[in-house]
Amino acid sequence: MDNERARALLSAERSRVEHLLDAVSSDGQSDRSAANQHGDMSDSSELLVSEGTDDAVANSLIRRLAAIERAELRLEAGTYGHSILSGEIIPDERLVADPAAELTVDEAQGN
Repeated sequence: MDNERARALLSAERSRVEHLLDAVSSDGQSDRSAANQHGDMSDSSELLVSEGTDDAVANSLIRRLAAIERAELRLEAGTYGHSILSGEIIPDERLVADPAAELTVDEAQGN
């Protein structure tokens, strides 16, 4: 894959993940505010469960951003598109599906 296409894919993925993280963070703040208000305890517990879910999703998105950052570093180093485990070429189709892919499909599946 050429560097320009890789850069565009990574940029689009970064924007998508950052947008999702902003949305989850906003939802989490709303849930926290609502949970701290006085009222029906069952409503509060539902909001606390939602808050926990938001936190889990936010943590997943933060890990995804870290993977994107590592991919951007590999792109700058000239190793993007190669497995970090074996050095084998990661097919373009996989990189289009997951621009931050670090392993070939076989390696990711443990084969």
